[in-house]
Amino acid sequence: MSPLSRTSALQARHLALGSKLEDWNGMGTAWTYAKDVDEEYAAIRTKAGLMDVSGLKKVHVTGPDATAVLSHATTRDLSKVYPGKSVYACMLNDAGYFTEDCLCYCLAPNAWLVVHGSGTGQEELARSAVGKNVSIKFDDDLHNISLQGPLAVEFLAQHVPGIHDLKYFHHLPTTLFGRHVMISRTGYTGERGYEIFVSAKDVVYLWDTILEAGAPMGIIPCRFLVLDMLRVESYLLFYPYDNAQMYPYDAPDAVNGDSLWELGLTFTVSPGKTNFRGAERHFALQGRERIKIFGVLLDTDQAADGGDELWSGGEKVGVITCALFSCLTRRSMAIARLKPTAAVQGTPLEVRGRNVQCKAIAHTLTFDDPEKKKRTAVGRG
Repeated sequence: MSPLSRTSALQARHLALGSKLEDWNGMGTAWTYAKDVDEEYAAIRTKAGLMDVSGLKKVHVTGPDATAVLSHATTRDLSKVYPGKSVYACMLNDAGYFTEDCLCYCLAPNAWLVVHGSGTGQEELARSAVGKNVSIKFDDDLHNISLQGPLAVEFLAQHVPGIHDLKYFHHLPTTLFGRHVMISRTGYTGERGYEIFVSAKDVVYLWDTILEAGAPMGIIPCRFLVLDMLRVESYLLFYPYDNAQMYPYDAPDAVNGDSLWELGLTFTVSPGKTNFRGAERHFALQGRERIKIFGVLLDTDQAADGGDELWSGGEKVGVITCALFSCLTRRSMAIARLKPTAAVQGTPLEVRGRNVQCKAIAHTLTFDDPEKKKRTAVGRG
């Protein structure tokens, strides 16, 4: 898709908040607002914030062979995913390297909604669909806004019966402020949160109403960029910004792609599953990691920049891909691509960056809530 070939129905709301609507996935996206981003980060960590994530691509996969197509295109065994449940999955190319991640929502038997980012998700689905009885349809009318933070469930509980009992990676069709929606217990923040799928004609009304009704609880609108801060703490990768497509391997003959072993995403391969695209090569790549995604804890009160180099023992051992200085914990953290020998807790590092030069250590991920108790909590949490 060409730049800005898609339009969020919330465009006017973002412009009013000071956004310049930069491109992501062909949609003008609110990367920035006029106010301080730390306020939005703190709101999601301590109260709740509302974001427009409609730039994500939504694809309906339906028909008798829908589940079989998805099972071939992704690393998950989708025969075990029932209506009302979703699953995080990866897609690989024939060489066994990562090309996309996605969420697969089972809406009904052989009826799926696949939500993916800026990789080749729809193309991968089309490849697996050749000769199959299946329909693959891109849906640009379906918008999704994300209400994330510890107070999100209490706010929704005032308007959606049973929301307390909705488990992590489950979803339900319902109504919210009189509008038909699908609410999913998912997000990209590490907090307990909910994604609200709604048609373009209703999303502005919901955005305005949630912010008005949620204001007494401290719920505020948040820019898309705040996700970069939250995902650092929570070990959530963002293609292609943490990948070889952004940070190519140095060797001239290197394959410019990452394995799931390198990205730490092997948990997305269902136990015993071997019939997905690239499976044979995927398993053959185990033990051949050129880098590992790892954390870095910096000795500074500033955030590093993507692309800042990491050195140890007089040699370059990695690069920072995304960084955060938390106004709440007063820690400077980052996600990095490190040589496997350096990806060990406590390895001393030196940051050689554009704006930050300091000492650091390699640090295991995640930084925040490593047991994922917040995002998986049930009941009143």
